Amino acid sequence: MSRRHPIISVTGSSGAGTTSVRKTFENIFRRENVSAAYVEGDAFHRYDRAEMRTRMVEEAELGNKHFSHFSPDTNLFEELEKLFRDYSESGTGTTRHYVHDEEEARLYRGDPGTFTKWEPLPENSDLLFYEGLHGAVVTEKVNVAKYADLKIGVVPVINLEWIQKLHRDRSHRGYSTEAVTDTILRRMPDYVNYICPQFTETDINFQRVPTVDTSNPFIARWIPTPDESMVVIRLKNPRGIDFPYLLSMIPHSFMSRANSIVIHGAKLDLAMQLILTPLILQLVERKRRTI
Repeated sequence: MSRRHPIISVTGSSGAGTTSVRKTFENIFRRENVSAAYVEGDAFHRYDRAEMRTRMVEEAELGNKHFSHFSPDTNLFEELEKLFRDYSESGTGTTRHYVHDEEEARLYRGDPGTFTKWEPLPENSDLLFYEGLHGAVVTEKVNVAKYADLKIGVVPVINLEWIQKLHRDRSHRGYSTEAVTDTILRRMPDYVNYICPQFTETDINFQRVPTVDTSNPFIARWIPTPDESMVVIRLKNPRGIDFPYLLSMIPHSFMSRANSIVIHGAKLDLAMQLILTPLILQLVERKRRTI
């Protein structure tokens, strides 16, 4: 953690909805005139798309049926930790982009499924903003979580997460239901060991819970909408959070525990604005006082 160079990390599994949460942060940064250096979690995968496919075949031939994007073997955890450490100490660091599709290929002038070159972060940023799979990961070798000043978990209930992943991968990436199901099963051990433990490290978790039947996510015809959902917001340290104010500002919300508030799914953006804006401004103000 750093008073002079704060770091915000948003962590969630594939299909959890971290990209939508990033857009809310971007809106807050724009409104409050905060300059953020953005880091994508996919930039720290160890292999590009073609290399990963080759490695999966090789591992399968060796009997490893659980080789996945979630593990230390397929990610540059040490480099990610170094980025967080370097930024917290000096406000600098290096990152790159993973080119997902043709649209990004035009933007970054690279082929889909490849990485751009490593480049330094923009200078004079107010904070670093990370969004991806491992923003609060802790292993025997690395501790990324200890460098982040504000850690956010995006954690829909598991069936909803699978529905979102199935629909995204089928509609945007052209995968079959069977292929996405195989991916889910292959990732499960690493999901348990490297994704779930992060949500005990996070300061705030946003967990969307559908209010419609999602008992068989593999045949769901559509993703439950925000109007068909509730969101549980858990704050690790509720000290300083004005819950009566939040309850008065967010219609139909209620406290389920001393550190948890439940809201209607359609009010998630409002709740995030109300909760996160003061926390972001605190980090920026603390930084400016040290300059």
